[in-house]
Amino acid sequence: MKFRTEVDIPGYPFRIDHRSPVLMMGSCFTDYMGSYLHKYLFDVCINPFGVIYNPLSIHKALTAILDKEEYTEDDLELYNDLYFSFNHYTGFSHPDKHKALENINRSFKEARRFIHDAHYLFLTFGTSYVYRYNKSGEIVCNCHKMPASAFSRERLTPEMITDALTGLFNRLQQVNRHLKIIFTISPVRHWKDGAHGNQVSKSILLLAVNRLCSFNPESFFYFPSYEMMMDDLRDYRFYAEDLIHLNNVAVTYIWEKFASAFFTDETRQVIEKLDSLLKAFQHKPVHPDSITHKKFVREREKRLTGLKSNYPYLPWSKFNN
Repeated sequence: MKFRTEVDIPGYPFRIDHRSPVLMMGSCFTDYMGSYLHKYLFDVCINPFGVIYNPLSIHKALTAILDKEEYTEDDLELYNDLYFSFNHYTGFSHPDKHKALENINRSFKEARRFIHDAHYLFLTFGTSYVYRYNKSGEIVCNCHKMPASAFSRERLTPEMITDALTGLFNRLQQVNRHLKIIFTISPVRHWKDGAHGNQVSKSILLLAVNRLCSFNPESFFYFPSYEMMMDDLRDYRFYAEDLIHLNNVAVTYIWEKFASAFFTDETRQVIEKLDSLLKAFQHKPVHPDSITHKKFVREREKRLTGLKSNYPYLPWSKFNN
């Protein structure tokens, strides 16, 4: 007897390994998966503009990566003594405009490098609702705690999303003809839209992604993280205390499905070895001066040296021990 509906993940005609640069952009679900890739020493760039929730702001960010050299003071706004960009998440804001630009451009330059070298671009859409800044008419990535009266709220249609992104994706593949794009819909609910509004919003995203994937099935793919949460892990014990975001159990479950779907056998073996070593470094001894612990430390260093020798292509400078 079955007590849950496990989601079938489609087979993908490619596999990702540690030699595959990956660019990830979108909602906070991108951070969930990206943090695992970073932890296990993949060549990954995660949300270079910070968290972006809607497809048209992702479109704007990718267009900037293709066309813009760098951000300047003209791209900044000032509110509540903070300089910020409407194209970026609040984490880039700073009281010093030079520091704000420095942070923005450091991340932006990394994104410009990745757009040419990346083998895979993961895009996670969170909502089809957007906010338009009344003064300029531009759709913003984040309202930066400005008054609600400064913005107009709109809901995109599937056609608006696909029409905007189709031309952009053609440009991306001219710049990087090997690039494959994998879409996901964030399973994080936007409860401020209301129960019905959230469902309508997610449905629009699903329709748009389905249409995009049909345009270029050899290069555009879909990973069903949304369905895993809604139809497989459909229980509040898999949510955080706010009952909206995923908890660690849910994130780990989806990560394991992600790894099984996309990684080579060798890559999964490397991850297992790295995970074991990371746990060894996180071990906190009760008696650090004991002979037993000193032996443990020597064995741990020996394992690290062995892994560095066996996998010299990994970015060991990022190993968080």
